[in-house]
Amino acid sequence: MASYDVIIIGSGPGGYVCAIRCAQLGLKVACVEGRDTLGGTCLNVGCIPSKALLHASHMLHEAEHNFAAMGLKGKSPSVDWKQMLSYKSTTIEQNTKGIEFLFKKNKVDWLKGWGSIPEAGKVKVGDEVHEAKNIIIASGSEPASLPGVEVDEKVVVTSTGALELGKVPKKMVVIGAGVIGLELGSVYARLGAEVTVIEFLKFVTPGMDGEIQKTFQRTLKKQGLTFVMGAAVQKTDATKTKAKVTYKLLKDDSEHVVDADVVLVATGRKPFTEGLGLDGLGVEMTKRGQIAVNAKWETNIPGIYAIGDVIEGPMLAHKAEDEGMAAAEQVAGKHGHVNYGVIPGVIYTHPEVANVGATEEMLKEEGRAYKVGKFSFMGNGRAKANFAGDGFVKILADKETDRILGAHILGPAAGDLIHEICVAMEFGASAEDLAMTCHAHPTYSEAVREAALACGDGAIHM
Repeated sequence: MASYDVIIIGSGPGGYVCAIRCAQLGLKVACVEGRDTLGGTCLNVGCIPSKALLHASHMLHEAEHNFAAMGLKGKSPSVDWKQMLSYKSTTIEQNTKGIEFLFKKNKVDWLKGWGSIPEAGKVKVGDEVHEAKNIIIASGSEPASLPGVEVDEKVVVTSTGALELGKVPKKMVVIGAGVIGLELGSVYARLGAEVTVIEFLKFVTPGMDGEIQKTFQRTLKKQGLTFVMGAAVQKTDATKTKAKVTYKLLKDDSEHVVDADVVLVATGRKPFTEGLGLDGLGVEMTKRGQIAVNAKWETNIPGIYAIGDVIEGPMLAHKAEDEGMAAAEQVAGKHGHVNYGVIPGVIYTHPEVANVGATEEMLKEEGRAYKVGKFSFMGNGRAKANFAGDGFVKILADKETDRILGAHILGPAAGDLIHEICVAMEFGASAEDLAMTCHAHPTYSEAVREAALACGDGAIHM
């Protein structure tokens, strides 16, 4: 039996970052992982492989639509799907091997197998029981199921199966217009699939700024995606090679059927806590099946903590990483902190979508006086040169103090541009602070400065 200061269950972004930070703080650390590779869902079947396919399919889109205009003549590339999947697999391997290296470098023990907690202070992996002064649960999430929809990961797939299809489907139905559905729907639409997105709500990307939602959906429609909004999927009927999706329109209760070669179920994710033994321990859970924790990420059982997708908050890798570092600080006797008001969200379609802080809808609901500064990428020289003029930057600031309350970007490199606004918000900056900061020309980031200027006397180039 080995004894540790802390054992982390799960090696996803929250778990592995937490393990490394604990080791940096001088603790004896082990991380439990049942997969053959480290990195959890994100690195193996989530964020990283999907970004590889998004990048590859975007390159194809550029070749088909923009190369000729730049004087790059010749036949557009054909798609070698097996090679594209191989590129994706190489990308995954480079990242997972990188974490293995970091574990060795920081002397973090990898306990291979699925973990459970027979009692406080003990973690069982396989037949072995290990002692730990502290246990941190970072077991992540799994795809949420839908009544009447049976997943086989061949024809009716989750994001996991969608990253391993045998071939590019001619027709794909995506159930759910959230981040995962729109990203993977974009990939297959660029590769030639006819993609239909069915969404229960009347708008895409629930929780995002309303203006972004409308513009984003219009942009994706121009790219060939078809949307059926306000529709409840009743069932899927699948054979070995085809599927039929039955849905009802909420506005008139009419029933419709659509054919597909592949159905992607992208209706969200739920905490993965199966097999941990939480019931036997008496760990308190929320009504939504999440592990309840206090402000120090500790459960109601002393010495047992939880972070990431298994607790409340957005299911984002970087939120889990922040909590992992903060929980490590706590168990090391220091003070951990996460600013939940400044956690960015990104959708990696093209154009990208990024947001941080409050939406207009939230501010109206609070009755807060605010002002809006907007700037279109059509007024940005770099964006126009790169065929990336779609979209805009929108900054929301307090009407009296000018303090930045939120920002929403639809456009090129939105996921990178959002971070200067995150830093500004972390320091309590005003829109004027951002507007007074010199931005290099020509860059996409100038659009952020122009939006900040628009919160004051007005943008220069619009």
